[in-house]
Amino acid sequence: MSRSEEQSSECCPKFDKAPWDEKTFQWIDKHFIRDTIPQFMHIPLPGTIKRTMGKMWRKAQESQAAPEMNDFIAMAYDPSPWRSEFYVAVTKDVPGEDNVKLSGTFMTKVFDGPYNAVPKWIKEMDSYVEANGKRTKKYYFYYTTCPKCAKKYGHNYVVAFAELK
Repeated sequence: MSRSEEQSSECCPKFDKAPWDEKTFQWIDKHFIRDTIPQFMHIPLPGTIKRTMGKMWRKAQESQAAPEMNDFIAMAYDPSPWRSEFYVAVTKDVPGEDNVKLSGTFMTKVFDGPYNAVPKWIKEMDSYVEANGKRTKKYYFYYTTCPKCAKKYGHNYVVAFAELK
């Protein structure tokens, strides 16, 4: 595949983990749109992520609220084994969407591996957060690429966001 063919077939930009790994972010009213998907025992039902994320991104673009790609964040939070919440960062409120603003301090760590490693990553994050004298309130996970692009790049990077108490 030529370089131009590779760029034109790129759906997710190549992820640079340096700005995300072992960092602390302070957010004050950071804009996101939120949607939910059904899941079974923390496993999303087939097709729901692609459909939901595609809809959210289209709405952000149509309303001119899509961030620059270097500011793009799409996070998941599982409040139960039966439902997941997805958050897409936007630059302003998006009409007709569930607009939320997140505020707080968030510590991050980048992991590379399959999605079923999340319980292991949570334990590692707990150790990292506790080593810094902090406690976790809630976890969000930023899946940096779609499965197709993760395969293309040879990495399935996931950023764990630990919202601090």
